[in-house]
Amino acid sequence: MNPKVDDFLSNAKRWQAEMEKLRLILLDCQLTEDFKWNSPCYTFKQKNIVIIGEFKDYCVLTFFKGVLLSDTNSILVKPGENSQSARFAKFTNVNQIIELESVLKAYIYEAIEVEKAGLKVTFDKNTELEFPEELLTKFSQDLGFKTAFEALTPGRQRAYNMFFSEPKQSSTKVARIEKYIQRILNGKGINDCVCGLSKRLPNCDGSHKNGK
Repeated sequence: MNPKVDDFLSNAKRWQAEMEKLRLILLDCQLTEDFKWNSPCYTFKQKNIVIIGEFKDYCVLTFFKGVLLSDTNSILVKPGENSQSARFAKFTNVNQIIELESVLKAYIYEAIEVEKAGLKVTFDKNTELEFPEELLTKFSQDLGFKTAFEALTPGRQRAYNMFFSEPKQSSTKVARIEKYIQRILNGKGINDCVCGLSKRLPNCDGSHKNGK
C-alpha cells in the first residue's frame, strides 16, 4: 500500500468507502499501487492500468485502455464524447462495487493481458482542432493529462487550444500548458471558476477565478 494513497483516502470528503473497496480489489489483482495526477493509480510493470477518481455525484474506476476491453457486462462509458482510449465504470454506493467485484476483477485481468500483449489504441486525428506541437508533446508524456483533456467538452477543448496556440514563442506555449494542467485534470474549462460556473455567467462574479 502506498502511503500517499492512505493520505488521499483518509482526507476524502466523499466516496471514501467506495474508493477503499476499489483499492482492495485492485491490490488483490496484484497491481502496483502508485499515486499520480492526485489520484490512486495502479500499474503493471510500470504500465498504467487503472486509476481511481472522485467526482461530485459518483466515484469512478477508469481503465486507461478501456476501449480495447470487451466490456461483456456493459459497465464502461466514455469520460467524454471525444475520449478515444479511456473508459470508466462509475459507482454511487459500495454495494454496487461488492456486487460487481468478480466482474471488475475480470476486467482488470483483461486490461493486464492487453498490456502483456503490447496492444495499442489507434487514435483518430481530430479533424476540427489543430493542436500545437507543445500540447501534443505533453499528451505523449502524460497519458492522464491527455485523458483529462479529451474528457472536456468540445467547447472547453477549443478554448484551451486557442489559448495554447496563441503565443509565437514555444516556451510561452509550454508555460501556458503547464499553468493550466491542474485545472484540466480537475475537469475545469479555462473560463470556469472553482464554483463550476463560467466567469461569463451572471451568477458568478469571477472573484475566485483560476482556482482562487
